[in-house]
Amino acid sequence: MVNLDNVKNIHFIGIAGAGMRAIANIFMEKGYHVSGSDLKQSAVTDRFAGQGARICIGQCAENLQDAEVVVVSSAIRDNNAEVVEARRRHIPVIHRSDALVHIMSWGKGISVAGAHGKTTTSSMLGQVFEESGMDPTLVIGGEVDYLHSNSILGRGEYVIAEADESDGTFLKQKPYIAVVTNIDADHMDHYGSLDNVIEAFREFIQKLDTEEGLAVLCFENDKIRDLAPHLKRKYVTYGIEQPADYQAANLHYIQGKLHFDVYLHQKMLGAMQLNVPGRHNVLNALATTAVARACRIPFEKISLALSHFHGAKRRFQTKGFVGDVWVVDDYAHHPTEINATLTAARDMGTHRVVCLFQPHRYTRTKLLLRQYGRAFIQADKLIVTDVYSAGEDPIPGVSGQLIADKVKEMTGQDVTYIPDKNDLVRYLKENSRPLDLIITMGAGDIYQVGERYLAAAKEMEP
Repeated sequence: MVNLDNVKNIHFIGIAGAGMRAIANIFMEKGYHVSGSDLKQSAVTDRFAGQGARICIGQCAENLQDAEVVVVSSAIRDNNAEVVEARRRHIPVIHRSDALVHIMSWGKGISVAGAHGKTTTSSMLGQVFEESGMDPTLVIGGEVDYLHSNSILGRGEYVIAEADESDGTFLKQKPYIAVVTNIDADHMDHYGSLDNVIEAFREFIQKLDTEEGLAVLCFENDKIRDLAPHLKRKYVTYGIEQPADYQAANLHYIQGKLHFDVYLHQKMLGAMQLNVPGRHNVLNALATTAVARACRIPFEKISLALSHFHGAKRRFQTKGFVGDVWVVDDYAHHPTEINATLTAARDMGTHRVVCLFQPHRYTRTKLLLRQYGRAFIQADKLIVTDVYSAGEDPIPGVSGQLIADKVKEMTGQDVTYIPDKNDLVRYLKENSRPLDLIITMGAGDIYQVGERYLAAAKEMEP
């Protein structure tokens, strides 16, 4: 493994990707000479260029120039022209997970892992540590509202990062604290079985230091509850319904804000207020509380900082209003996430909940089809468009139609399949009603539909 302390010129293939740009930004702030390529120009590539990075649109051998190390993600294939050239020139090619491990070696690592909730929990931790004067380094998968970025180089002792389980590379990390928000049947194309997923998380927790390391585990998840007795590392637990060390109770909304009480070992620590809805965000706040208190941050500072938290980009993010129609965007793409987000939307009031869903990856659509059949039960109206491939090759017979048909079969819900997302804006203009809560949902580019609908609807206002 190349020692990144001994190089200055690092090249990122696909620099605009969420995980890649977070890491590239940290190396730029650290003083490295960063270059990168991406298939198309974007606000992200423009921002890097404006900060002094050498950015190439398109990928070809000439882009490497004086690169000493090339960083790739799992989405970059071995036949990529820049990868081929790097190997021809004997330039080390490393995975972004290796670059992240190097960043985490600069301090005490706090890794947030789990099938769902990583970005929000990491963002909450960042807000709490920042407001508490800890000046952390953050490397997060989604853009953080108060940073307008998804990474920042701090001068404090803690490095807070998401641990990506999708390709197994999170097993390279050896954190000081490991959060596991949940374990679910996802990324089956990599793991092959749920048992293999569970075993990977067990290995991840076992990477903790035997003396100082701490795991923070969500006991609302049955797979984590079953795993915990077999762990050989120190851990604390959190939950709402299930008995746990940290627990939340008395959840209720006041003027759109979510209030609850926090208990530790059945003794009340205090009250909390969140600007983001849903039981899943209460759990994220409990995880944040457990980590922050383990790092000697008082509960009062934790509660105050979380009351200022307005979410991460694409996590129940308000895009705007047209009259009394509310348009929200959410990254949810796994059935568990979808159900949690729609339940939160339902709990917020008497809106008609209209969900526009863009499936993410052909493999996930095929493998989780039955779970998708019941995931949208809290939606009053569901519109499904076609699959966002995320670089995958199509699978014959797999499309958004499969999900639409399965939902109709299993729940009898009101579902419309519109394969071309370019037709969705017109559909919304013709079918939205006063007081609708419209949620664009998925990990692809479905958010653009909400933005275009808002722009079109506002043009029609008197």
